[in-house]
Order: sequence, then structure tokens, then C-alpha cells
Amino acid sequence: MKNLNNEQSHNNSLSFGEGWGEAFVSISTLNLKYQHKLVLKDLHWTILKGENWLLSGISGSGKTALAKAIVGLQSVSGEVKINFNTESLLPAKALFVESWYQFKNVEGVANFYYQQRYTSVQAKETLTVNAELMSYGKENNLAFADAEPILKALGFSALKNSQLIELSSGEHKKLQLVKALWLKPQLLIIDQPYTGLDAASRKHLNVLLDDVSAEGVQLILICNDAELPFCINRFATIEAGELVEMNSREIASALPEKYEREIPDFLKESPVYSSNNIVKMVDVNISYGEKQVLNNINWEVKAGEKWLLQGPNGSGKSTLLSLINGDHPQSYANTLYLFGNKRGSGESIWDIKQHIGLISPEFHWYFDASSTVWESIASGFYDTVGLFQHLPFSKSAQVDELVAYFGLTENKNELLSALPLGKQRMVLLARTIIKNPELLILDEPCQGLDLQQTQHFNQLVDELCSNGMTLIYVGHFESLLPNCLEKRIVLENGKVKVIERILEKNSIIEKENYSTLVEQ
Repeated sequence: MKNLNNEQSHNNSLSFGEGWGEAFVSISTLNLKYQHKLVLKDLHWTILKGENWLLSGISGSGKTALAKAIVGLQSVSGEVKINFNTESLLPAKALFVESWYQFKNVEGVANFYYQQRYTSVQAKETLTVNAELMSYGKENNLAFADAEPILKALGFSALKNSQLIELSSGEHKKLQLVKALWLKPQLLIIDQPYTGLDAASRKHLNVLLDDVSAEGVQLILICNDAELPFCINRFATIEAGELVEMNSREIASALPEKYEREIPDFLKESPVYSSNNIVKMVDVNISYGEKQVLNNINWEVKAGEKWLLQGPNGSGKSTLLSLINGDHPQSYANTLYLFGNKRGSGESIWDIKQHIGLISPEFHWYFDASSTVWESIASGFYDTVGLFQHLPFSKSAQVDELVAYFGLTENKNELLSALPLGKQRMVLLARTIIKNPELLILDEPCQGLDLQQTQHFNQLVDELCSNGMTLIYVGHFESLLPNCLEKRIVLENGKVKVIERILEKNSIIEKENYSTLVEQ
């Protein structure tokens, strides 16, 4: 065994060579301790040639750490050997695709803020998709023509001239996938491959994954999703730091138990509404130069309604929400009413945010991860990205209640950035509801959560909405939605495609003409 914790570099944990028979990846006695907690414990794993694995399990179990250890990005104690095929035309590389896409501006730094995506002048600070792909292709000696079918299959071709900062979370995921599938390394590990993707894109991705597998790429997918490519033929999870092999039936049937903890009393109170009209949009248009992002949007949200907002990647959902949250500068050029007041009638962005609790993938990206868990939740009272003032006792008590409710007591003094992705998201979800807002905007809130955390959170959403809270919920996975949703608005190419009433979960059976919903 090689002990590499402090004495050797990451790359020394990888040995490449022949003599391993049919073993492609061989991992032995892998140990990883993080903040005095043993994450991986004497872990052994042999991946044979031709095997494609699904690695699932609860948040924080060590899945991502194990993946990084395999490719040499995580310092561990133990041994990892990869037996690349020296006769293959595919690159003898092990590529890890992270759950989030990390990009930088043209000066090489990543110091972005949340509203920057909607400010067209500042968006010029980042590369275009085309420039990013050209750079990647040159770096890896790839022919750009080989990327075109991948771009087309993922519905990404039209975005080649878009700035990186303009892309939605789902579009960023697609860019990661385009690069990986274009490179076609002999070992491809993808963390949360379906995050942010619409249903059609998930199906197209599975076909692409089957195609590269047939060409010799071996896959490890890290996720808890049931819709998988046909090539996935082995299944495992991590329990108590050790790898446990499973079969597909066990994973599909491993449904979480109902969460029985009672919500804090302060969240049982009905929100105090300033107006019965929460959102009203009349012929709203948003464009950047010749690019039309929203086209004649008419939509009205009344107090207490529960809406599902859906549409393909790039359909305009995030831009629509940015208008409601006060973050988009073009809101003043449109007929937009928020909480009974016409936008631009004297209210500040902070006046608007007082009414709203928001979570989105983009907000998570740009949140100040140097805050502690407790401070991050408490900042929700003031709509800041950190806590800059002392809380009165009553508010501090509410933070403590939510910390306990979300099972974060042992983490409350840790930095947000030190937590696994799933727990980070739970912290920001707690921050979103801390002030019991009139309007809850949940943009794919369960990204990064395991099945138990997802059920726990959706159960909480159902309870909050039973007390009269207004909800706008964005979700691509029909099976992972709360039960309380009543209406659905679907965007397509920046237009309202349809508005529907949901009478039963997953059964939309009554349509309405959206134009009749707006008082002319």
C-alpha cells in the first residue's frame, strides 16, 4: 500500500501499465479522512474491461471523493491503478466531469456575482461557447467537425455565439458533456450527468453515452437517477465508507422513508400578503441585441397559488424568474407588477426581495461559501450573501430551529464550502424559507440532493404551501415534484406555449387559454 496523504503528489497515486489481466481499474485499501471523519475506509473496487458503472448513494457518502481519487484529483491513502489500452485509438486518459461547470472571465478569474448574467455589457467579459470549444479542441488535438453531431444532439448548436455567463445551469451542463463526449477518453466519470437537463436532453444524452461506450469508452456515472443508458451494467453504492455492489432492481426500489420531523412553529403561520396580486406580466419582452429571450409574456400569479414553471433548456425560465426577483435591468422597460406595485414606481430591489425566498443553481454558484452554515441561513432575513449584522434573539432562535430541522446541528459552525454539495443545498434551502416569505421561488431546488433529501424537502414545501404560501417551482423531473402544485406554465423559445391546471400530480387535464388570464 502507498500512503500518499502528505508525502507524495496526487499524480503518484496513479499507476498505468500492463499486467492486470481483465482489470481496467483496480483500487485497493483506499482511505480518506476529511475533518477528522473517515469518508472512505479500506475501500476496494475492481472495474473490469467492458464494465460501465452507476455509483449512487446518499449525499456526503464519498462518491465524488472516490471519483476524484481515481483520476488523481484527491489525495488519499491507498492505491489506484488504471490499465489503459495502449492499442486503442481513444486517448489514454481518465476524465472527471464535475457536477458544476467552473468557468472564468477573459482575464482568467471567476469573480462573478448573481445578477451579472443579466447585464449584457458585463457579459462581454467571458468567452463565447464557440471560443471555449475552439480552445478545448486545440488543447486536445480534436477536430471541430467531430463536435458538431454532439452539439446538435444536445440542442446546443444555436448557443455557439453565446457568452459563457449567459448560459443557464442546464446549458452549462451541456457544455461540460459536449467536451467530454468530444474527447472520448478511455475512462469517463460524470458527476450528476442529468443535472439541469430537460427530458428530451436526458434521452439524447443516454444515446450519446451508449454510442461512446460502443466505441470503447468506459463510464462511471455518479447519480441517483433511474433513466440510464443501456450500457450501464454494474451498480454500486458507498455505505460506511465501503463500496457495496448492488443490482439495478435494488437501486430502483430503494425509496426513502417518509420524513416525520415536524416543521418549526414559525413556518406554520400563514404569510402576511401585501397584495392579492403577486405577479402580473403584460406583453413582457426581453432581448439582447437581436436575440429575443422572452416574447410577449402574459402571466398572472395570485396570492396562495402554486405554479410549476417548465420548458426546454434555454426556453427563458431563468430570465422570467429574474424579472420577478428584481434582478433583471430590463424589467423597467416592461409592464410588470410585483406584489401590487408597478415595477419602477419607486420601490427598490430590496423592497421586492423582502417578499421573496429564492433558490436557484445560479444563486448557489455565486453564494459566499466562506460563511458558516449558521450565518448562511441567517443571511436569508436580509437577502444578503453573508451575515453582516447581529441577529436579535427571536431571529437567532428561528435559525437554530431550522438548523435542527434540516439535520445540520453538527455542521452549523462549519464553512458552507466544507460541506458536501447536497448539504450545501439544504443550507441554502433553509435560508430560502427562514423569513416565511409570501412568494417561494424554487428553481430546480433538488439539484445535488439524494432521494431522501429530495423527499424531505418536497414534503416541507407541501406543508408550507398548505399554510397559504405562494409557490413558483421549476423542475425537469416529473417524479420528483411536490404534491401541492396546482397550475403549470410552459415556455418554449421564449414564448408561453401553454398554461394548464394540474388536478392531480403528474396528470394535467384541464387547459386554459393563457391570454384570458391577464386583465387587459
